[in-house]
Amino acid sequence: MGKQKLKKEEKNWRKFWKLGVDEWNTQFFGVSHGGELTATEGHHVYNLSDIALKYGTPLQVIFPFVIEDRLKDLIGYFQAYMKIYGYKGKFFYHYPMKVNQNKEFILSLLSVGANLEATSANELWLVKKLWEGERFNSKIRVFCNGPKTEPYLELIEELRGKGMNIVPIIESLDEVDRFLKYKGDIGVRVDLNIKTDSHWDKKFDRFGLSEKDALNLSKMKNFKIMHYHMGSQIKTQKSIFEGVKYGFGIYTQLQKIHPNLDTLDIGGGFGVPYEKKKFYTAKVVSSKIVKILKSLSDKAGIRHPNLVVEWGQHIVAPAQVTIYKVFSEKIIPKANAKAWYIIDGSFMNDIKDTWAVHQKFHIIPVNNMQSPLKTTWLAGSTCDSDDKYTAGGNYILLPKLHENQDQFVAVLDTGAYQDGLASHHCLLSAPMKIVAQDGTIKIARKRENAEAIGKLFGWNGDHK
Repeated sequence: MGKQKLKKEEKNWRKFWKLGVDEWNTQFFGVSHGGELTATEGHHVYNLSDIALKYGTPLQVIFPFVIEDRLKDLIGYFQAYMKIYGYKGKFFYHYPMKVNQNKEFILSLLSVGANLEATSANELWLVKKLWEGERFNSKIRVFCNGPKTEPYLELIEELRGKGMNIVPIIESLDEVDRFLKYKGDIGVRVDLNIKTDSHWDKKFDRFGLSEKDALNLSKMKNFKIMHYHMGSQIKTQKSIFEGVKYGFGIYTQLQKIHPNLDTLDIGGGFGVPYEKKKFYTAKVVSSKIVKILKSLSDKAGIRHPNLVVEWGQHIVAPAQVTIYKVFSEKIIPKANAKAWYIIDGSFMNDIKDTWAVHQKFHIIPVNNMQSPLKTTWLAGSTCDSDDKYTAGGNYILLPKLHENQDQFVAVLDTGAYQDGLASHHCLLSAPMKIVAQDGTIKIARKRENAEAIGKLFGWNGDHK
């Protein structure tokens, strides 16, 4: 009887903290008997409170198995629905490296069959190092998006000359002449004249060719891929489907001019349920996309295009958790929250989107998850008034602080963009980074000391 009651209480707390739910990307997380946050990899269980105590905070924990599981699911969905609906095109996943360039992320994605998408010479240099180290299959394909600086162009041509499947995606008219004699496939990005239900939708897009310029391109035998990108964190599946329908209309017009065009790249933008509200799922969206493209292709009387998606945020955001320790409390007289909890890290530095675009995140306690709770706001350790997190002026429920006991706080879904945007405001150290895989912990980045950070700003030991 006692065990049955305990299990019921555990289930309630798991539900209370919105854990163990596929639609919220928390299916790998749970609550231990002692009220501590856990992550489960097969039969391995990681107690994040124990890990925080052992390695200290601030701390970033990477879970490669989450990346691999999510990508396997995504590829599986598209391939299954293509088979079910009799779709004749092929599916390819290209990971946009800008989302997270950490080696642990890239290698995990490659292990499951991801192709890559680079947006700068430096990202492509990382691909070159992987190639030289024979770290990936020679059949991998790399799309090159973004403005093409001279070093970027030279590296594209160098790697293509060495036999890599490098596909430059033309972003502007001044890139066309450079790639007319390119010895390999090329693509063109088209700026669709369609509005997207996205926080980042812009009236004017500086990337890609206008529809008019794209349709006025002279015939190119190696033009194989039409690419479009509608924005980041698209809010509704309706916007995704409208983009597919509109984009396919441009695709059919381009194929009449460039008969070798056979691939539609619908870009990224698939959202993440950061706020843990009802959200669309990859399973439902992939089914609908395949159905739409088959129907439109059959009506147009053309072969089903190969399909590419670049949903990076969807795959990697849930694969990293950032943990802080609350080291101080300050009472708030009149507000939605009763107190500021001061953490030993920085939102402004480590989780930049809280400040840059006011993104809400799923924040929960790492320990004392079954304790009495208090409405709080969180403040970072820089001397900047913007270094805070208030859940948009609402509040964050966290345990009341216990004397002589550390209280740890976890920010979920920090695996996308935050590392690349991170800074050292007030010269604070970046969080230590560890990898939890196969039941073991590996240190990927040691905690920075003052000397290491000083060197970033020119303090190399000569202080005169």
